[in-house]
Amino acid sequence: MEKTTAEMLGQHIAGRLVAGEGMHSSRSALAQIFSRDPAQDSFIVPAVAEPLLVCFLTGMVSVEERSPGEDWLGSEVGAGSFFIIDSDEPYALRWRSHSGEPFDVLHLYLSLPMLERAASELSGTAERPALREVSGARDAALERLIATLLDELTAPHPNSALVIDNIAQVIAIHLVRHYRDPARRTVHRRNALPALRLRRATELMAAELTEDFSLARCAAAAGMSEAHFSRQFKRATGYAPSQYFIRMRIAEARRLLRETNRSIIEIGMEVGYSSPSHFAQVFRKETGRSPSAYRNG
Repeated sequence: MEKTTAEMLGQHIAGRLVAGEGMHSSRSALAQIFSRDPAQDSFIVPAVAEPLLVCFLTGMVSVEERSPGEDWLGSEVGAGSFFIIDSDEPYALRWRSHSGEPFDVLHLYLSLPMLERAASELSGTAERPALREVSGARDAALERLIATLLDELTAPHPNSALVIDNIAQVIAIHLVRHYRDPARRTVHRRNALPALRLRRATELMAAELTEDFSLARCAAAAGMSEAHFSRQFKRATGYAPSQYFIRMRIAEARRLLRETNRSIIEIGMEVGYSSPSHFAQVFRKETGRSPSAYRNG
């Protein structure tokens, strides 16, 4: 599997958060809207406990996915297209917008209890159902449900956790009813990292890029022991926490090199490297180029 950049889900994919403050008080759903940059190099989508529903809201985009040891598979997607990601392993993803303009997507994680409730109502079994992997499909009924969710997420008043949870529960029932994978009756991922815990850890890393990496602080943010957090984090992302932290630093350095005129020394210091030579060494190791070559390219 290609692992060329540090970006992952959430704030680490090129773009910005438009709406959705994360997991609500009931922890039943994690719903966020992102504006994504027109192009994204290969990055790793982590394997987490909950399946991920990605809905394209605007634009036309060429999206390519690649599982470990396999070739790239492409999809041409536009507003209304959706992906269901329910994988035990991290995989690589990249894209390019047809127009060269940013586009918006919705990310929706459904909690395991919510999926189990849907499975229990529909089939009488409360086991966690496995969903089919879907790439770039359309579903009119799902689009209507997503539109209702978007109305709440983008409303001028504060989001209601109860409203979002109820909409998410209906979406869970729809997915279990229409996209359950008969070849995989259930998914047992006791070692998978829940999306909320992953997000808490990576947000702490992002906030502390200039500080020395602290496994203890990251594990505490995720509410886990250091050893357990390290194992689950690597299983989810393909990287040890310290490696991922370095890649986050270099991802931010790449952004600053592209988007600002700050000196390379200033940028190195801004992402936590007091020694220019050390910054250049780490940057070259992660990208294959020196900071100056990257900026000029």
